[in-house]
Amino acid sequence: MQSPENKEVQRKILYQLLGRLPDRERPITVELISTEEKDGVIIEKLMLDINGQELVPAFFTKPKNASGKLPVVLFNHSHFGQYEVGKNEFVKGRKEMQSPPYAFALAKEGYAGLCIDSWGFGERSGRAELDIFKEMIWQGQVLFGMMVYDNLRALDYLVSREDIDKDRIATMGMSMGSTMAWWLSALDERIKVCVDLNCLTDFHTLMEQGDLRLHGIYYYVPDLLNHFTTSSINALISPRPHLGLAGEFDPLTPIAGLKIIDKNLQEIYAKDGAPDAWKLNIYPVAHEETAEMRKDILQFLRDWL
Repeated sequence: MQSPENKEVQRKILYQLLGRLPDRERPITVELISTEEKDGVIIEKLMLDINGQELVPAFFTKPKNASGKLPVVLFNHSHFGQYEVGKNEFVKGRKEMQSPPYAFALAKEGYAGLCIDSWGFGERSGRAELDIFKEMIWQGQVLFGMMVYDNLRALDYLVSREDIDKDRIATMGMSMGSTMAWWLSALDERIKVCVDLNCLTDFHTLMEQGDLRLHGIYYYVPDLLNHFTTSSINALISPRPHLGLAGEFDPLTPIAGLKIIDKNLQEIYAKDGAPDAWKLNIYPVAHEETAEMRKDILQFLRDWL
């Protein structure tokens, strides 16, 4: 069993691999752009100054009649090469995912939610992802590192809100958002529940199968495999509850790799005294969210958040 102290050391190493990042303590400023109500959900459009390089647009949502401190889900949007979508996935949905969009599904369960536009997406789109990646590399930055940093600062913002229960925070996402969910959960213990949908990929299996091209350029962190496997990153989430969902026919998450991760995490969670807190569900589908997956996700959040 990894000791809490050893996990903390591993978290520091993992964070250091993410390149030259802005100060974690720099002040955050937030501007409320608009507030609207739709289908019983309050939607706040925010502009966050969290990284000192460019402003980060976000949606914060909560049930209209909510009172007191609410559990919250930090939602990470997907990629799909659709750079214009970004955080709109959270409030408007997308064809690869079930209806209603997660902002409304989560509010119905009594949860607040937050989703930011990632680098190059939504209101931050316009510059090519490859251009952003290359410019950052020249400056010692890593695109995925800067994406992770923004989400960690979004978490800092969430815990500062009066209407949020900072002891009941989950994170989730599909595809690129799935990868973000398990990285964030590995790095920050304030996240109590992790749900990742369709992107729990074993790095080494992906290499062996010659499928690195299937993942976007953002996905690749220099020097990572000299220090971590997918399993060892996810081990840092244990013993906190973690649900992985994958499609049997999804080329982004080879089945052989999923079996390796599942075996390793079953052992780790058992050693950490929480054998029921890790769960991997594999469905006979490709890279999509089905009604069954949505049902299982909401039930997992009910059980653990």
